[in-house]
Amino acid sequence: MDWLNVTLLTVGDYTLTSGALVASISVVIVTFIIAGLISRAINRLSRLRPAHVSHQIYTINRIVYYAVIVIGFIGALSVLGFQLDKLVLVGGALGIGIGLGLQSIVNNFVSGIIILLEKSIKVGDFIELGTGLMGEVKEIRLRSTLIRTNDNIDILVPSSEFISGQVINWTLEENVRRFRIPFGVAYGSDKNKVRDAVLAAAAKVSYTLTDDSHKPIVWMTGFGDSSLDFSLGVWVEPDAVKRPTQVTSDYIWAIDDALREAGVEIPFPQRDLHLRSSNVGLGDRKSDVNGER
Repeated sequence: MDWLNVTLLTVGDYTLTSGALVASISVVIVTFIIAGLISRAINRLSRLRPAHVSHQIYTINRIVYYAVIVIGFIGALSVLGFQLDKLVLVGGALGIGIGLGLQSIVNNFVSGIIILLEKSIKVGDFIELGTGLMGEVKEIRLRSTLIRTNDNIDILVPSSEFISGQVINWTLEENVRRFRIPFGVAYGSDKNKVRDAVLAAAAKVSYTLTDDSHKPIVWMTGFGDSSLDFSLGVWVEPDAVKRPTQVTSDYIWAIDDALREAGVEIPFPQRDLHLRSSNVGLGDRKSDVNGER
């Protein structure tokens, strides 16, 4: 076992041996194994709990995971022979480096901790960013958050964007939402017939909520250039909230069918052009022309 005592590096009073390096690497490997086992155990526990409890367990899981990793790395450095007072000096040097060029990394790291503790965004939430990005939160990490769009595209968003930018959380407290579906009909249409036809169409869509506190409603919103403008307000079930494009399409489809069956005209953009002619001075111009001839 002489190979464990081979000197690899000597700096002043510090000597790094092959045995210390192997031991340090082993500590790191064991740390990741233990952290992974603990994380999987907590995940199995969260599946047996209600949704609101599982979100809290997820936060605890991430904090415990990273805490084990940090402790493991400190242990690995100790095995290498670094003392705590020297680690403080190293930390001071890292602080200078952070001040010079690692602000964004630290910003994302701290933002990730805030997101986990604040619980304003949870795994499973459907969110919309100020950039227009919409998707379901699949994983919250310290540096970034994994969002999966309805097109099954995975996007990593830096955690700092959730702290400094505008975030719309469609499922933060309540998991039902009301959609507003605009539509228009031709001038002269029977408004009562329009309302009844659209409400009947909305009731036929499978995920429409119709209880007393979530009944569909039709508003008349204005007089357009070519149409009477209306809007359907309809509450949908939680599963449909995460599919806004499909929801909007289904209701527009149903409204179009219902209005056609009711004989209500759906207008198209049109303009009336009025031409006005004037004969003032026309005779004088004719005389001038004849005189020249």
